[in-house]
Amino acid sequence: MRAPLFTALLALTAAAPAPAPAPDPAGARWWSHIAEIASDRYEGRLTGTSGYDRAAAYVVGQFKALGLKPAGTKVYLQPVAFVEQTVDQSTSRLTLSGAGGTRALRIGDAALLGTRFTQPPKIDAPLVFIGYGLALPEAGADDFAGLDLKGKIVVYLNGGPATLSAALKSHSRAAAFGPALERAGALGVIAIANPKSMDIPWARIRLSGSQPGMQLADQALRDVHRAMFSASLNPAQADALFAPAGHRFADLLALADAGAPMPRFDLKQRLAGTVVAHRRPVTAPNVVAVLPGTDRTLGAQYVIVSAHLDHLGIGEAVGGDRTYNGAMDNASGIASMLECARALAAAPPRRSTIFLAVTAEEKGLLGSRYYANRPTVPAASIAADVNMDMFLPLYPLTRMVAYGADQSSLGAAAKSAADKAGIALAPDPAPDRNLFVRSDQYSFIRTGVPALSLKFEPANDEEKAMEKGFLANRYHAPSDDLRQPVDRAAAGKFNGYLVNLITDISNTSARPTWNNDSFFRRFAR
Repeated sequence: MRAPLFTALLALTAAAPAPAPAPDPAGARWWSHIAEIASDRYEGRLTGTSGYDRAAAYVVGQFKALGLKPAGTKVYLQPVAFVEQTVDQSTSRLTLSGAGGTRALRIGDAALLGTRFTQPPKIDAPLVFIGYGLALPEAGADDFAGLDLKGKIVVYLNGGPATLSAALKSHSRAAAFGPALERAGALGVIAIANPKSMDIPWARIRLSGSQPGMQLADQALRDVHRAMFSASLNPAQADALFAPAGHRFADLLALADAGAPMPRFDLKQRLAGTVVAHRRPVTAPNVVAVLPGTDRTLGAQYVIVSAHLDHLGIGEAVGGDRTYNGAMDNASGIASMLECARALAAAPPRRSTIFLAVTAEEKGLLGSRYYANRPTVPAASIAADVNMDMFLPLYPLTRMVAYGADQSSLGAAAKSAADKAGIALAPDPAPDRNLFVRSDQYSFIRTGVPALSLKFEPANDEEKAMEKGFLANRYHAPSDDLRQPVDRAAAGKFNGYLVNLITDISNTSARPTWNNDSFFRRFAR
């Protein structure tokens, strides 16, 4: 808003051209970090590559320049060991067989083989549809109950009943599902996405088939401890699975869209095939620094500001470009973390602040899971986590979602900081996208630490179209690069909000607590 004096002067000099708006220095500094680590010379920052290591070195340099103290196991670094798995989609084979005969399930067109579980070299097992695949008996949602799944491949449709919160559906999918498969003795799983909750079309999803997956080398931190076949199915070809059992996929989608109960039934087919996979050990570091707090007592507690540093590296070409730069996903979050560190270093709050750039988020939140379970400070001293991941400053910041705000006292802090900044907090607009569990705050939630993840929320149809366009065309594509339009002033406003939020959490004497009705309260240490 222009000041009244400027308005008066403008009226007196109406014939003169209006001066260009002054550049936003906060937004410019933020963009300078992105321009560096999302440039081609970092080669997309794939976990375990030299490009990622160069990005980690850049973050270390920034931490040093700000005077932050090292908080890794090797100065600023916390090396994490992984097992990388690459599946050769082109030479692997799958077939469906039933009363109508045997036919190939074409990999790429109809299905993609998963990379996060250890794939068995061969599979031959009957298929069973288990509805939404939820495994939350304590919440009254257990799609595994009463089924004999030993030696079978389970098929599920993403979603859940309307009676279950988005947070619980997401938690079941991310944390409870793998162990439930293992307990049931299942040999594998086929996931089917609801087209309405797919971020990107199948034509681009299939390009990810050449991407390696990873597991933590630390077996104690894995959800599944044995070989487990996994694949995803193209929803456009899902009728091939359901027709022999007398069901239409369209009918099941209608139930999912309504949040209605889902049937479970034998699919009357078997899946057989061979999976060609290659595995190797890989190491990549989390990058960790600490700003000591000013309070003699509260300084022994830590608020973590986190963002993931990795992206997808060099992959399948789209429009002739093979470098997946990850400017918004998630150089933007790293840049905001660094700008938050800059501001707090000039005015340290009472609690200590850990700045954490994690690896292997794109491989299943593995770097943050390692840190949350193997922290470099006493686990009980971690009071909260605030995470930034692809918060999407595509338009002015007037509305925002704080994922997890309804679960703990951090919600009040998020709202207070938003009110001061003139930002409205909105509820999760698309719970079936599972955003509550799709970034690194969830690793801390699983260990009992209250946490938030922040993202811009569209305020009108034009902004909705901008976000939809990003997801359809740039998300996990080479075009998430330095040439895309970004609202740098909005990013600067977001960074100011972030600093105020962290300061509020860190200076409040009472430690953040889970709400009494939060499901995740049970994980508190």
